[in-house]
Amino acid sequence: MARLYPFRALRYDPARVSMTDVVTQPYDKISPEMQERYYQASPYNLIRVILGKHLPGDTDAQNVYTRAAATLSDWRNEGVLKEEAEPALYGYSQTYTVPGTDEVRERRGFIGLAQLSDYADRVVYRHEQTFPKHKSDRLALFKATRAYCEQIYMLYSDPTFTAEQIIFAEGAAPELEITDEYDVVHRVWKLTDPALIQKVLATMDDKWLLIADGHHRYETSTAYMFERAAELGVDPKAAPKTDANGLPQPAFPEQAMMMTFVNMDAPGITILPTHRVAFGLPHFNGRDFARKAEQYFTVTEIPANTDGKLPGAAGLLKALNETEGVAFVAATRDGDFLLKPKPEAVAPLLADLSPRKQQLDVTQLHKVVLDKLLGLNEETVRAGSNVRYLREATDALQQVGSGNADVAFLIKPVTLEQMKDVSLNLEVMPQKSTDFYPKLLSGLAMYTLD
Repeated sequence: MARLYPFRALRYDPARVSMTDVVTQPYDKISPEMQERYYQASPYNLIRVILGKHLPGDTDAQNVYTRAAATLSDWRNEGVLKEEAEPALYGYSQTYTVPGTDEVRERRGFIGLAQLSDYADRVVYRHEQTFPKHKSDRLALFKATRAYCEQIYMLYSDPTFTAEQIIFAEGAAPELEITDEYDVVHRVWKLTDPALIQKVLATMDDKWLLIADGHHRYETSTAYMFERAAELGVDPKAAPKTDANGLPQPAFPEQAMMMTFVNMDAPGITILPTHRVAFGLPHFNGRDFARKAEQYFTVTEIPANTDGKLPGAAGLLKALNETEGVAFVAATRDGDFLLKPKPEAVAPLLADLSPRKQQLDVTQLHKVVLDKLLGLNEETVRAGSNVRYLREATDALQQVGSGNADVAFLIKPVTLEQMKDVSLNLEVMPQKSTDFYPKLLSGLAMYTLD
């Protein structure tokens, strides 16, 4: 099934830089304000490679992608980035507080390479739809730099925890520890013993992989892998080569990409909801919407508190989470409403979906609320014309209050079992259905093709 490889990572030299100043959140989680902060943090911050600034006068010959490639090359020539002497797998743990709670969790995984394959091969599974424009951007960057500077987040299942027991051997100290801007503590271990690496690879031989984060990058890389295989005249499924220590290597560099592998049977995985805000809706009125929604939902207005103040994000989420089954909150400038579906009313609108997808909150929100009630069909939503996605409920409510959005829809998170069930049955959820927390830091290790 999954074919994994160790690799000689390109890594920052901690003697030349402060690691805290050069790593970043993943490119798609970086706001313009974060981008500027990263630029100011260090001249060697990875932002200059993964999400550089577009400049007036950019051309086909000189642009954000060519600058990223030149920057990466300069840093290698300066010795700020160095390729490690031997192939390795990298243990990676993240200790964090679950947002909105006092609960502390630790998520463990390991960084390595995995061979790319079509979804049709049923080795790698996706769980949500993607945006074409994001894929074209990542492809342009990858072709220019020929480097994976960010990992994608892959899930696998192993109730025996074999890989973790090898990589996180008792008493082994991490070689790197960083605390990020969200107070998440990231630790990295390096495993170079060929015999132990072989054991980890062997335990992964019969595993399938499920993309948690990184659908755009995975699909982009897979398409490029097939393109390069054709150019090189090689079989994209060619068997691996072996190095002097008998460790496997990809048959050609583009055949694999860098990933972090996390065991879904282990504790520490957190999925947060991704709330939606709809904007640009002509003549939208919250009370009119609530009345219209009564055709498909039991609609309950969420009243102000006894002191007359609006319930706010915490109050709205409390009302939502105390409601069993599928439900959402619609927050508008005219009032806040709890929507609970009437099964017999929504059933005809969900009839073309499998039973497993019909039961998802996010599916019913898109099919019934966005499409049927607001007239925002799948193409419109995917184009990003009228819908934005936000992790924080407070941010969603702020956009409504400021007039930058007409309505915010607060939803419950998808569960790991729901995601697994949908994915392994070759189905997908709407885009931005999951928000795995915390994100993998970019810049801990890189895989270069040249």
